[in-house]
Amino acid sequence: MTLSDLPLHAPARVEDVQDMHPNDAIARRLRELGFVSGEEVRLVARGPVGGEPLLIQVGFTRFALRRSEAARVRIQREGVAP
Repeated sequence: MTLSDLPLHAPARVEDVQDMHPNDAIARRLRELGFVSGEEVRLVARGPVGGEPLLIQVGFTRFALRRSEAARVRIQREGVAP
C-alpha cells in the first residue's frame, strides 16, 4: 500500500520510499524529511480540489504532499495483516 492510498487518520508505518528513476531527487528529499523505514505516519487531511494536497504527519511534523509524491512512500497499516 502507498501513502496516497491511506484512509484519513489511519495509523501506518513507512516501509520504504521508492525511487522512480536513478538519482530521484524527490525520493531522496522525502527520506531527508523523515519518511524512513519504521517511522509512524498518518494522513491528517485532503485538500478540497481533487483531494490534493495531502496533509501528512510524520512524528510531530506535518507536510503537504502531492498525490504523486505520497505514492512513492510504501507503508504498512498498523493493526492490519500484510
